[in-house]
Amino acid sequence: MRRHLLVIGGQRCGTTYLAALLDSHPDITMARPSQPEPKVFVSDELTARGLDWYRATYFSHAASEQLLGDKSTSYLDVPQAAARAASVLGRAEIVVQLRDPVARAVSNWRFSKENGLESRPLAQALEDNLEGALPWDPTATSVSPFAYLERGRYVDHLEAWFAGFPDSVHVTFLHNDLEQSSIGSLYAALAVDAEHRPTGLSDVVNASEGEPPPLGAELEARLRDYFRDSDERLQAWLGRDVPW
Repeated sequence: MRRHLLVIGGQRCGTTYLAALLDSHPDITMARPSQPEPKVFVSDELTARGLDWYRATYFSHAASEQLLGDKSTSYLDVPQAAARAASVLGRAEIVVQLRDPVARAVSNWRFSKENGLESRPLAQALEDNLEGALPWDPTATSVSPFAYLERGRYVDHLEAWFAGFPDSVHVTFLHNDLEQSSIGSLYAALAVDAEHRPTGLSDVVNASEGEPPPLGAELEARLRDYFRDSDERLQAWLGRDVPW
């Protein structure tokens, strides 16, 4: 019986690389096309099209693979996405990859800048965001390109997923949990062959070029303080320290 896998985020946390590792497994196939991401459960309209449409649209290429995977990093941003996914898929394996939220915010700014969405310098954009949510045009993008800080308060976004899929949320950390010694642990958690070892573990995927502007010690300290309570709650939920 076929099962479903959702890689729900986070944005700028190495999920393109993670999806490639998952797709390399003979028991897993990821949605095609992968770009643009499916984002089905961001939308009531697309969700209402149901399971048969979802499988026919994104998994018509599937052969004998048992796990059908959808990487859509917008899912973590949208509170309703968990309930929508549960209504269509029933049980599913939920994978979320996280990284240092300060580094993630910088990477998010670089992505928005490189794609013509952001005009402010890094420090100004983050300082503005410390003052509150930044306005954006929901007709232009599925989620805000300027949620540099809110998006890194991971536990706030994971609550709905832990509630909707209480026994099947798997959390990994960029650079820490995807080494050869531990990718097998993720495969095992997904109930596929844990002995498979993918090629390309050293490949760099979807990275920005060059070095980002420096944050400065004072701004970085303010950002660390902003994320502190969220990180502590995340550690309590996971029962493990976060690696930043």
